[in-house]
Amino acid sequence: MASTVIEQAIRARNAARALALASRAEKDAALHVMADALVAETASILTANEHDLKLAAEGGTSTAYLDRLKLTAERIEGMANGLRQVASLVDPVGDVIRSSTMANGLELRQVRVPFGVIGMIYEARPNVTVDAAGICLKSGNAVLLRGSNSASNSNQKLVDVLRSALERTSVPRDAIQLVSAEDRSTVKELLTARGYVDLVIPRGGAELIKTVIEESRVPVIETGVGNCHIYIDEKADLSKATPIIINAKVQRPSVCNAAETILIHRAIATQYLPSIIKALHDQGVTIHGDQNFVASGDQVNIKVLPATEEDWGAEYGSLDIAARVVDSLDDAVTHIRTYGTSHTEAIITESTEAANRFIATCDSAAIMVNASTRFTDGEEFGFGAEIGISTQKLHARGPMGLAEMTSTTWIVTGNGQIR
Repeated sequence: MASTVIEQAIRARNAARALALASRAEKDAALHVMADALVAETASILTANEHDLKLAAEGGTSTAYLDRLKLTAERIEGMANGLRQVASLVDPVGDVIRSSTMANGLELRQVRVPFGVIGMIYEARPNVTVDAAGICLKSGNAVLLRGSNSASNSNQKLVDVLRSALERTSVPRDAIQLVSAEDRSTVKELLTARGYVDLVIPRGGAELIKTVIEESRVPVIETGVGNCHIYIDEKADLSKATPIIINAKVQRPSVCNAAETILIHRAIATQYLPSIIKALHDQGVTIHGDQNFVASGDQVNIKVLPATEEDWGAEYGSLDIAARVVDSLDDAVTHIRTYGTSHTEAIITESTEAANRFIATCDSAAIMVNASTRFTDGEEFGFGAEIGISTQKLHARGPMGLAEMTSTTWIVTGNGQIR
């Protein structure tokens, strides 16, 4: 007897076949109906989310995690707008990547096609439920959504709203399904559903991602933990550096593209450390620094905690930041490659040579030059919503939008040729 997850996957495969035949107009219409439904159901969605928040708070959940879990009317409107933005984007399905005509007259085309059924395994963040549903639908994929138990009420309500909306469209409602989070066994069932599920994407903390990569029999796209660095070069414009650091750390510290470490070139340390320590302190940021930062903090009467080895590799997700003085750009890159997670790194410099060297030697999915790490985001990149930020090197890297949710098929057209 098939498990519940396999039964869902079978329904998803049937839905994916129907979705593969849907026109762009049909998919876009469905996305707009889904967006309108989310806004119309804002009150009931917030009620479900408040229940999750209450249970999480009673369980001693961290402030950073609660922020990821929390929905507001503005965030729901943002999710709806994300669906509308996805609808406005060019449909990647059927896009010809390359083509040629062989000497024997055969015409070759490599064309984008949907994967089929995508499994999403994620923690907290109810917005992932909507973002993944929208991107998968537009790219012609059915999706099995397995969120965390802590967001079960929010996710259930969101999926109920989206599936009800699909009943008013030509897209089958089983294109979007929620996998139960009450039992951890459903994760294992999803990871071993090879032949039923075509791709699994984990999105969450390091332990979740590690578990999925190590235990999955289904192909996985690794989305990464974000230990993001900002390096302030000796030729930096410090009037740019401070606002970038503050934005990258403070705007929303719980997300994966927030800065977690700053590296300052020794040539400007004496000049710059007192001001950046004060600026971060004024924003409520706790600095975990090397001896240079500790000493400079003492000079301006601001406590800087001595950094530990764990601090250099930490993804705080809070108003904490690690800080170190480095001897050179190459020293900064060595630190980043030792402790980083290949997510996003930034350099602040007015030197094109330094920027190019940093780009060439920093092995990360995204590199910012004189800009905040917070820009590594599908919506900011013009993809509408995103399904995750890939830190691996195969198939997709960086924010994953519609094109990254497709594979390809070779179409060969002949006129009776034989080999």
